[in-house]
Amino acid sequence: MAAGNISSEKIDLLVYGPGRPIIQNGFSDQFVLHSAETKHDLERLAGTAEKIRGIAVTYHTVHADRSALALFPKLEIVASFGVGYDHVDSAYAREHNIVVTNTPDVLTEEVADVAMGLLIATLREFVKADRYLRSGLWTTQNYPLSVGSLRDRKVGIVGMGRIGQAIGRRLDASRVPVVYHSRKPAEGVSYKHYPDLIEMAKAVDTLIVIVPGGAATANLINADVLKALGPRGVVINVARGSVVDEQALISALKSGTILAAGLDVFAKEPAVPDELRAMQNVVLLPHIGSASVVTRNAMDQLVVDNLKAWFAGKPPLTPVAETPVKGR
Repeated sequence: MAAGNISSEKIDLLVYGPGRPIIQNGFSDQFVLHSAETKHDLERLAGTAEKIRGIAVTYHTVHADRSALALFPKLEIVASFGVGYDHVDSAYAREHNIVVTNTPDVLTEEVADVAMGLLIATLREFVKADRYLRSGLWTTQNYPLSVGSLRDRKVGIVGMGRIGQAIGRRLDASRVPVVYHSRKPAEGVSYKHYPDLIEMAKAVDTLIVIVPGGAATANLINADVLKALGPRGVVINVARGSVVDEQALISALKSGTILAAGLDVFAKEPAVPDELRAMQNVVLLPHIGSASVVTRNAMDQLVVDNLKAWFAGKPPLTPVAETPVKGR
């Protein structure tokens, strides 16, 4: 892996994706910043691409795929905004000794808060009740009792990384039984582990999905899982839209195969199927899991800090597992 020591020579960095002030203003005059909001914009970097040594990817909708990364022969590091990094071709990066970083930890509690809030809002019909009040119907009759409640639920968490464990802590505080599914048992976690997702779905009535996106988890929550979850079933997705088979979910909600869903992510964001938007048993959020000022600022700063550490000759702060750092 190329050494990234800062010298008198200025270092060219690319900010790839929507502009983010902390990232754009976070570097000293030892760096030269270039910008490209979309993959199409990369074409105008033809005379500069060969000088770029680091890339800050500023949002998950920007795809740093193989063809994009191949434009930069001197690339050493890709610092990606967000804990998920399925939009960065980490296999290509590993093959070419490029380190990839993400922004874990700083968003863990925020996303766990949203997962818990989305679960309660879905079960207790908060959004539907809000519309009921605003319409004036409360002046004529009380809102009906909600079918859902935390009080008689058993939750299966799909994924037990940092955020999954933070969600588990919140459910513990609410005295809700928790089990989980992952490829292997999570170290230090006492909840019952189900290696088989279908078997876990049969054993619970609520799924909270918080696994990485990508080919390995595409449509992981499919028609068979939803059928196993059953007619009291509730699905909460704060992971990636690709993890849930969206059409299978729509069919399950329509047919009563499951009861309800709370979704912060979708298959083709920002497009959301009209069928989902029309349903009364679904709570929909515009991918706001980490979207508070304090958390997004911390994520932006970690992108900057990873790049600055690398080019100071130090190990990056949060490299992803697929691109281990060697020689530092």
